[in-house]
Amino acid sequence: MSNSEIIHPKAIAVITGAASGIGLAAALLYARKGMSVVLTDLDSTSLNDAVDAVKGVEGVGEVFGIVVDVGKIEDVIKLRDWVFDIFGEVQILMANAGVSAPTPAFSIHEPLQDVQDKWNKVLQTNFFGVLNTAQAFAPFMVKQENASAIIVTGSKQGITCPPGNAGYNVSKAAVKTYTEQLAHELRSDSDSCCTAHLFVPGWVFTGLTGANNLGAIKPTGAWTAEQTVDYMVEKVFGEGDFYVICPDNETSPTLDKARIQWNMEDIILNRPALSRWHPNFKARFDDFIQSKLGFGARSRSRGRAADRDGSQVPSNMTFARKNIGGDAHVFASHQNSQWSNNHV
Repeated sequence: MSNSEIIHPKAIAVITGAASGIGLAAALLYARKGMSVVLTDLDSTSLNDAVDAVKGVEGVGEVFGIVVDVGKIEDVIKLRDWVFDIFGEVQILMANAGVSAPTPAFSIHEPLQDVQDKWNKVLQTNFFGVLNTAQAFAPFMVKQENASAIIVTGSKQGITCPPGNAGYNVSKAAVKTYTEQLAHELRSDSDSCCTAHLFVPGWVFTGLTGANNLGAIKPTGAWTAEQTVDYMVEKVFGEGDFYVICPDNETSPTLDKARIQWNMEDIILNRPALSRWHPNFKARFDDFIQSKLGFGARSRSRGRAADRDGSQVPSNMTFARKNIGGDAHVFASHQNSQWSNNHV
């Protein structure tokens, strides 16, 4: 059975970080396909609202909302056992929960314990949350006769690693590497009909109002959560892609690929770490980007445009743009928590 046959009436989807943003958009899409959907999140109030919205979709199967802390393996095991007791199988597992807080590589201003606490929280949710979810569900999903997919939400910051939020970048780089290993092990199991996919959103606007008071007007450069989920579904279930690197209205696939290529060539060419943001390499990076975009010689305005990404969204969920030379990412689908209201 191919991935294209996974989405169908009576199929089961389990989504972590489903109370808003991409998680909720995915739940609504699966509901419109007649699937049963299990939504999980930490924020019970938002989760209840999300469940009501999904239940309102005509033709949806069964809908459940369960409060889960994905950073706690005991919570995830209880979720898994409950899901398989009720449904017997899972067609789609979306490991989508995540949080963010400013996490520098080190700090001369904050006490070490405070810095460590932030790092531990980010890693516990973003990486160990994915690890817990996949390791709990995968052994059951590989035994299913029907095809299934594990979709892990990553970040462009886990690939190009822009400076400014070391802990978050580390967590998402670990997510990328783990999902690659997961995909390989699933592929190597001749009895498995389960696949894994790395879902990397671009700049996503959720239409909610957040702590930055930026309002609810969608920037022209952003995609909606619905657009992003539609793109993911086509790439995963239509084309079978592992790497789903989402564009948006500001960043094209060509620009994404050029930024990723430059980052990988830091190793090949023995450039300084994160040379894209190194003052001695800024002009070279701009020229490289313009050549990839087909603009030829660098102009002052094009040079600025080449590095104008770094669009991010806080996890509680609205958009917040911060030009730190990073790559677009969305937190709008991620697990809500009071702690995670800090902006990237």
